[in-house]
Amino acid sequence: MIKKVLIANRGEIACRVIRGCRELGIKSVAIFSEADRESLHVKIADEAVCVGAGSNTDSYLNLANVLMACQISGAEAVHPGYGYFSERANFAVALESLGIKFVGPPTAAIESMGDKASAKKAAVLANCPVVPGSEGAVPNDTEALKVAEEIGYPVLLKAVAGGGGRGIRRVDSPDELSGLWKTAQAEAQASFGSGEMLIEKFVVAPRHVEIQVIGDSFGNMVYLGERECSIQNLRHQKLVEEAPYADLPDDVRRAMGESAVRVAQSVGYQNAGTVEFLVDSENKFYFLEMNTRLQVEHPVTEEITGIDLVHLMLKIASGERLPITQEDVTLSGHAIEARITAQDPDKDFAPSTGCITGWRAPGGRGVRMETHCYAGFSVSPFYDPLLAKLIVRGRDRAEAVRKLESALHEFEVEGIATNIPFLRRLIASEGYRTGQFDTSFVPRFLSGEAV
Repeated sequence: MIKKVLIANRGEIACRVIRGCRELGIKSVAIFSEADRESLHVKIADEAVCVGAGSNTDSYLNLANVLMACQISGAEAVHPGYGYFSERANFAVALESLGIKFVGPPTAAIESMGDKASAKKAAVLANCPVVPGSEGAVPNDTEALKVAEEIGYPVLLKAVAGGGGRGIRRVDSPDELSGLWKTAQAEAQASFGSGEMLIEKFVVAPRHVEIQVIGDSFGNMVYLGERECSIQNLRHQKLVEEAPYADLPDDVRRAMGESAVRVAQSVGYQNAGTVEFLVDSENKFYFLEMNTRLQVEHPVTEEITGIDLVHLMLKIASGERLPITQEDVTLSGHAIEARITAQDPDKDFAPSTGCITGWRAPGGRGVRMETHCYAGFSVSPFYDPLLAKLIVRGRDRAEAVRKLESALHEFEVEGIATNIPFLRRLIASEGYRTGQFDTSFVPRFLSGEAV
């Protein structure tokens, strides 16, 4: 077993991995910026190394400083969490050159799935259904118009190197395409350093469903059920996730799981990853992308399978075999995760910063919290607004929804604005309670069309 792991991240995911390390008897090393000096992940780690000033580019994304922290601390491995360096092949290569293990997939798999065009090709070769569209990157808006005419409107413009809802635009007519192309391309260039775009058919009113996979270096791989992630904001960023997808037929669940495993194995995948799909009203599914890392919403999968994903990631990185087969994977109960963010719903979800003067977290049976915050912690303007993940588990979806409603009622944060009031209204809506929603639900809810 690896003896010391550096966590190249911050916030609640750094705390999650640090706890996983301690449970396995592994020493943990936190990195932090000057702005995060009092963050919880710094306080609970065995060691901590400052990697720079407040901004991400000066600290958590400062490759030289993070690599120096690895060497100073004597870490044998690095867990990247999600975001930051988690899907950057150059980071994994740099670690390998220093003799440090990357707790994640091989570099080739990161590269294959980090590019949406090559990921789509891999899915086709793995006999996995894909959304009709361009075979690869489209060179310009003129060619995009031709593709759009072939597949029919509406279409979706997507950054090849994208993620997190950036570099994506829906186009409903030829007149809109050129302007939206330029906007999406500029956003992609600014966010990812690449303006390459592809174009796909826009699937109307789909569900966003993802399959968790995990595999070892001996060729063994399983899928751990699915997560329903259709409750998303206007920028396609997830707000509420649940597992399993209550209305998914068993034969479709199995076909999606087997397709996800084929896609992952086609690129020599190892460790934890997620294959994302769009599912239409007839339960036909289409490959969307693969995230070569741990997902924000991984706790709901842990809750319904009883499998600790962080433990498995560390064990696989240590060279151990996957201790389960597909037959060992069973789904029990229903789990829901709500993302608690420092955003003001009354001001178009503008970021809210400052000192948290009061923090009353919910509790009770079947309630789990993942956070790095506490009363007295200052929320910085430098980072993602995620404050906490509230996870509940019930015997079925109806019970899980009631528990989430109760937990959100208990949850109080003072000193800054949060999205908790909005989440309370959303969860209480008829559309959410009955499960009658798709990826368009939140925009319709905000406009008053959905209740």
